[in-house]
Amino acid sequence: MNKGLSPSRQMWNRVMTALVWASAVLVMVLVAGIIGMVLVRGIPHISWKFLSTTASVLKKTDGILPAILNTLYVIVLTLLIVLPLGVGAAVYLTEYASNRRLIEVIEFTNETLAGIPSIIYGLVGMLVFSQALGFQTCLLSGSLTLVVMNLPTIIRTTQESLKTVPQGYREGAMGLGAGKWHIIRTIVLPCSIDGIVTGCILAVGRIVGESAALLFTAGAAEVIAKSVAKAYTSNGATLSVLLYLRAFEGRFCLGLGHWCGAAGAGAGHQPGRPAGQSKTETETVKREETLSVIAAQCHERGKSGFTGR
Repeated sequence: MNKGLSPSRQMWNRVMTALVWASAVLVMVLVAGIIGMVLVRGIPHISWKFLSTTASVLKKTDGILPAILNTLYVIVLTLLIVLPLGVGAAVYLTEYASNRRLIEVIEFTNETLAGIPSIIYGLVGMLVFSQALGFQTCLLSGSLTLVVMNLPTIIRTTQESLKTVPQGYREGAMGLGAGKWHIIRTIVLPCSIDGIVTGCILAVGRIVGESAALLFTAGAAEVIAKSVAKAYTSNGATLSVLLYLRAFEGRFCLGLGHWCGAAGAGAGHQPGRPAGQSKTETETVKREETLSVIAAQCHERGKSGFTGR
């Protein structure tokens, strides 16, 4: 293949090929390292008790079962709403719409919505679904917000997949007397199922990883609802929201713990210190008591939920 090229061009091709392979290997090593670090540090702390219990200060448990259930509830409801809307819109734009200017306006709007930050969706969802429509802060409001967020992705992936179906399939079926909807239902959609599944996977990934929008619309409670219907009308934190809250709680408690230690060190001898106990031991005890109180308050605040007001 390189016989007709000059020696300098052949050398350039070899260098660029080596750089491409080096970049690919570097990316794979970094990804494998990140996954390995997460597994090594996380697997020892995973247990059945951790996955099947709720967080409780009194019982001294720190389970994530409510967050797992809330995540599943949000995924199911969001997909049940966004898939028919997204696929239907893509079918209309590709197969039925004839006004080219209208199609361009819709596609431009769709692309614009896909680039809006999730925090904006969260604020709009809180104003529209939680307050204007009266749904309050619950999983239903969060799911509807995620429907609006993922609709552009579903429409775009489905639309591109529909365009890959050869036009000859449509013309041949129409020549045999098949109707428009029959052609779409039996030929076009089955041939484009790969793109629809891809859009569904992308939507699930964004739903699972979303925290900003759900923090304003779904809340942050860690309580298991008595029924599925009750869960959708109740405040609840998904896994991503819970992870954010735990990370923020850890930074807050750590910072306040250092502040308490510095304050105790600057105060010198404190009255009421047990005889024989050093100043360092007293500061350690006070810091532990302070962190315990803060953890209990954070947990109670999480149970009461985040109203977004």
